[in-house]
Amino acid sequence: MKPTFYITTPVYYVNDIPHIGHAYTTIAADVLARYHRLTGSQAFFLTGTDEHGQKVQQAAEKQGVAPQAYTDNIVTRFQSLWKTLTISNDDFIRTTETRHTKVVREILDTLLKNGDLYENAYEGWYCLFDERFWTAKDIVAGNCPDCHRPVEQIKESNYFFRMGQHQDWLIKYIKSHPGFIRPDTRKNEVLGFLQQPLGDLCISRPKSRLNWGISLPFAKDYVTYVWFDALVNYISAIGYLNNDAEFTTWWPANIHLIGKDILTTHSVYWTTMLHAIGLEMPRSIFAHGWWTVDGEKMSKSRGNVVDPTAMAHEFGVDAFRYFLLREIPFGQDGDFSKSAMIQRVNSELANDVGNLLHRSLTMIERFAGGVVPLPKPSQDGNLEREIQETVGRMKDRLDTHLKALEFHRAIEEIWRVVELGNQYIERSTPWKLAKDREKHENLENVLYTQMEILYWLTLFFYPFMPQTAKAMATQLGITLHFSNPLLETPRWGMFPSGTTTAKGTPLFPRIETASVNLTPEIPVKPAPTSEIPLISIEDFMKIQLKTGKVVAAEAVPKSKKLLKLQVDIGIETRQIVAGIATKYTPEEIIGKLVIIVANLKPAKLMGVESQGMVLAAGDKEVEGLLSVVTSVEPGTKVK
Repeated sequence: MKPTFYITTPVYYVNDIPHIGHAYTTIAADVLARYHRLTGSQAFFLTGTDEHGQKVQQAAEKQGVAPQAYTDNIVTRFQSLWKTLTISNDDFIRTTETRHTKVVREILDTLLKNGDLYENAYEGWYCLFDERFWTAKDIVAGNCPDCHRPVEQIKESNYFFRMGQHQDWLIKYIKSHPGFIRPDTRKNEVLGFLQQPLGDLCISRPKSRLNWGISLPFAKDYVTYVWFDALVNYISAIGYLNNDAEFTTWWPANIHLIGKDILTTHSVYWTTMLHAIGLEMPRSIFAHGWWTVDGEKMSKSRGNVVDPTAMAHEFGVDAFRYFLLREIPFGQDGDFSKSAMIQRVNSELANDVGNLLHRSLTMIERFAGGVVPLPKPSQDGNLEREIQETVGRMKDRLDTHLKALEFHRAIEEIWRVVELGNQYIERSTPWKLAKDREKHENLENVLYTQMEILYWLTLFFYPFMPQTAKAMATQLGITLHFSNPLLETPRWGMFPSGTTTAKGTPLFPRIETASVNLTPEIPVKPAPTSEIPLISIEDFMKIQLKTGKVVAAEAVPKSKKLLKLQVDIGIETRQIVAGIATKYTPEEIIGKLVIIVANLKPAKLMGVESQGMVLAAGDKEVEGLLSVVTSVEPGTKVK
């Protein structure tokens, strides 16, 4: 029996149109699903939409339509985007579907009968944006600690899930399963969250306040809390309580792929829900980072929200897919800019890959009449052996990197083959061999080897750039059924000699920056007269400022001014030496949110290495540290 692979994205909330964050998660899931199919696994890829809740109800009211009509319209935009981005999902679930609502209601009934639900009057601070309650100690200056929007006080009777009784079990489970929550920074974040008492979860909303949701089966005046409802999709879509054979085939999921903003709901709410109903945990929950745009957080008010459909139309679907997974390590935050994308397209896709294919097919046409010859004795055995060995090891390396969700590392491995292919052409000089009749067999071997390299690149590229892979196969003159396990057992010599090639247009035409509007035109005001030395915006943009949280501090021996700080900047903890000891003690600085220069070259102060600089105000002496007014996550870029 084939091994199985079940991967999910979140069900995306339909209070707004899809953006780059939705595309990022879904493209990553698509790459993994395609790769597992290509290597012999039976894969199931689930995505969908989350359609209940107060924000949806209010958005529908603003448009003067019923919630169902509103969601029907938004859902088509997600489905259309997935089609544009060539997403290969096996199912698309909507939380308004009967198959889903039925499972939610049955689970609620089960939890009530088992004593895991209870009714209680509750008074607390409610965040409409997150649709969740907070206690008084959680809120910050009257705002939600997550989204920093104002909260309102609400008192009402509701039903609660006894989530707190699973806290000790959950802590032990996370610690004993190292790959359960990834990357490690997110695991540590969850364990830190669980150091505080875990309260029970309010899983209902009164219909007097919200009527757009799944009704509780045992209390007709209440609907289900949107997060309790939404999370169940991962099992309702695969036949839970309806089709045991289907469900046991796929559950537990191999990977829940999510954004870091919904880490708590998946790693705490969902896991305790599963534990309460007696189901296995998913094998892994992976929370990736966010995209900023030219160093700024995306927002409609700034007008910098990246439309993935527009990017796909402007630069090409596969170029967009490639850039998102090539540009940054998956799990970290990244910055999106058109100029960076153009650089990738021109230097890597057009110059490296496109040129390799076009040159190789041109030489097949010129020197072999467009027909791929039989391989003959080698002219450059060492390089050919290196190419063959690299291809032979490729599956193991791709397995390793994609299991770790290191998409950029996997692409780097593939690029090694691209580089070897271009080196091979330059070293074998087929244009010289064609002039020497005695070296005709060497020429035929070179031409065949070029085709074999391109054959394997077609397979390696397929999960990342499926349209490109199909276009390459067409130009190579071969038919590949990518749903088959073509990478199950790689071996050299797969390209069928005698094939007639069909060179087409270049895969990736170079993008001329003059034809692309990289940034909106902003009027430039004359610089004021000043004694302060002026720098250009280009110079300033080289500086990377980030927020960081001081997690440890100690005095530097023999120094009155220096403190050695350990600063959490989201993806790592940096050691920074700062001259702030005249203003702050080590105890005072711990826990403070500071701003650091993140791309400063390491330097030693009093023999202690410093990996950055903390920004502070003051002329001769430090008078205060620079921070931000609103609390943000460590690692947030400062612009």
